[in-house]
Amino acid sequence: MSNKGLDFKHKEVINVTNAKRLGYVQDVNAELSTGIITSIVVPGNAKLLNIFSADKDIVIPWSNIKCIGEDVILVEI
Repeated sequence: MSNKGLDFKHKEVINVTNAKRLGYVQDVNAELSTGIITSIVVPGNAKLLNIFSADKDIVIPWSNIKCIGEDVILVEI
């Protein structure tokens, strides 16, 4: 299996401020004109009735990403 540098969906996001596991990357936002990644999106704590709501998603700016490892992304939020 080839390793892609931008394969974020298999990486768990951990907040280094409180060591809390935030979940796995759901989406990546980028500037269309440059292709530069601006943020990653992690699903927030969804209640049963709001499971399809995007309002609870956690958007983490690229500047808050501290380290990207093979299976984890460390962020500071």
